[in-house]
Amino acid sequence: MSLNLVNDPWIPVRRSDDGPRIIRPDQIADPGVVFPDWPRADLNIACLELLIGLVFLADPPANAADWRARKPDAQRLRERLAPFAPAFDLMGDGPRFLQDFDPLEGAPNPPDMLFIDSAGGNTARNNADLMVRRNRYPELDLPLAAMALYTLQAHAPSGGAGNRTSMRGGGPMVTLVDPGTGSLWDLVWANIPDGQPAGPEVLPWMRPTRTSEAKGAEVWPDSTHPVEAFFGMPRRLRLVGDAAVTGVIQRPYGANYAGWEHPLTPCYRQKAGSELLPLHPRAGAFGYRNWLGVVMEMPGDEGDLRRRARCLDSYERRVLPRDRVTASVIVAGYAMDNMKPRDFTWSRQPLLSLESEAGLTLIAMIQSAESFGLALRGALKVVAGEGSALDALREEFFTATQGAFEAGLAALLAGTPRVETAARWLRAMERVALAIFDRQALPGLDQQRPEAIRQIIDAREGLRAAFAGWRNPGKDAYVKLGLGPRPRRKEAA
Repeated sequence: MSLNLVNDPWIPVRRSDDGPRIIRPDQIADPGVVFPDWPRADLNIACLELLIGLVFLADPPANAADWRARKPDAQRLRERLAPFAPAFDLMGDGPRFLQDFDPLEGAPNPPDMLFIDSAGGNTARNNADLMVRRNRYPELDLPLAAMALYTLQAHAPSGGAGNRTSMRGGGPMVTLVDPGTGSLWDLVWANIPDGQPAGPEVLPWMRPTRTSEAKGAEVWPDSTHPVEAFFGMPRRLRLVGDAAVTGVIQRPYGANYAGWEHPLTPCYRQKAGSELLPLHPRAGAFGYRNWLGVVMEMPGDEGDLRRRARCLDSYERRVLPRDRVTASVIVAGYAMDNMKPRDFTWSRQPLLSLESEAGLTLIAMIQSAESFGLALRGALKVVAGEGSALDALREEFFTATQGAFEAGLAALLAGTPRVETAARWLRAMERVALAIFDRQALPGLDQQRPEAIRQIIDAREGLRAAFAGWRNPGKDAYVKLGLGPRPRRKEAA
């Protein structure tokens, strides 16, 4: 028994009608299909990437005009995908989807190795799999195995000697425009890069596997077709089984990708002129502090250091502002600590269409929060020391100001004057920061040594001075917000 990922229904979906709940890829263009419906969030985001990759492979728009003119057409998509069917068998004697060109020798691993959050070999041997247990998936049905295989190849973390990460590193951040129409076709089409149809021969598993034991074996973007961004093979894998997958054979030294800028992932430079690197999520909630360079463009020269995913820029060029008022950005991905997943982000953020002045104020609000978050962190050192506890208090500052930020965004969208919105935001941040500081510093203050009391008082006064704009980083934040520093008492008199 096998599964062909082009010809056979295998993708579970949510629908707004009574149509089939398991579909072929071409049926994403049918009315009523809303969203993938895998049992895990990481599979759903990877499924969206796979569908975008399939359309980019077989029938991409030539340019923005073609993108705007194209309507959902399941029959057309089925015809365009048909020539690729021989490349999308999951099992069998010929080429296998995302698997080594030739059979691999070795003892099979349990099939749950395909999941990024499964316990690794050392973890299991050391009985350290406390949060994620071993052997959760003794076997996988073929559709689930296919989706897990794609997810691993697209997001692969480090996996021991020679087991390569994905071309975006382990656990990349994925950002997708969702037009908000409730149509899976519209979501996929919103993120398709411009291009020309390719042939099955460009897919890396349709030729002898390119390995990377030797130095200089990197796979650069100019050495292969751009669709490999969606179908990379960093891991050398062969699935074992028949009606179900019961094991996975893995060998080291799959493709070693270098220099790729993935169209669905934001990127950054460590310094001006250095190479672009893919951005990765941080553990914890994704809030306004993470917007710049992810859902909003960085201002001025900083735009060269942090870049949104190209799919967001393409969508904004293709669609008039009035036609994207319902759009949002899906942000997803694993926060990794080397091989270990710490968290999985799944968030929806606004795709904003602000006039330039309001947009600059919004950017200044985010940047000022970063500045005052650092000021709070510095002040708290006298009571919290260094380390994770201090970082957690700074994160609390951002979480506790999320509501005030959203209120400021709503005010800007409603036309409230920039200076008024900025001043309210400043007061909200100050209230939160001083409340956090006082909660940590004041209990038991009268029991402290005199020199410790003086340190705490000085730290609080320094924090207040920063929020008054009298000292950095507050001075710089005031300039960005378009505000003047508060008058000192003598000046006020």
